[in-house]
Amino acid sequence: MNTPWPQRAHIHISLVDQSLRLLTDEGSLLAEYPVSTALNGAGERDGSGCTPRGKHYIRARIGDGQPLNAVFRGRRPTGEVYTPDLAAAYPDRDWILTRILWLCGREWRRNRGPGVDTFRRFIYIHGTPDTEPMGIPMSHGCVRMRNSDLLELFERAPVGMHVTIE
Repeated sequence: MNTPWPQRAHIHISLVDQSLRLLTDEGSLLAEYPVSTALNGAGERDGSGCTPRGKHYIRARIGDGQPLNAVFRGRRPTGEVYTPDLAAAYPDRDWILTRILWLCGREWRRNRGPGVDTFRRFIYIHGTPDTEPMGIPMSHGCVRMRNSDLLELFERAPVGMHVTIE
């Protein structure tokens, strides 16, 4: 197991660059990963299919100990492991794989509270099939990552870690 990042680290997600950066609070880059955010762009409204902006934190870490490409539905592992055959059997599934970092907004009326609540919108940082492109907005609001990248981040991102999406 890897050791956690320094306590004074945070995640910055760029909607423009389609990247996730792990930074020290002083601004030093610890890691950088390509991501895929919402096809519908940025936005906070319930039902928008957009990626919410602003200040967030990791409220829950889900999937510790599950295998690479473990399939989740309703934040619970299904016991399945993603394969092309499974994808062919369920072509309309929005695949949530490997791990989930469930986000919660920190800004009342912007990304927290009635009509705009990131947590109640079920916005996650999660794994996606390796066949899905990174660097291109294609999600339903979540932040998708390569499964191997997510495993690395998950081991170093504690509950409470700050996340900014801009």
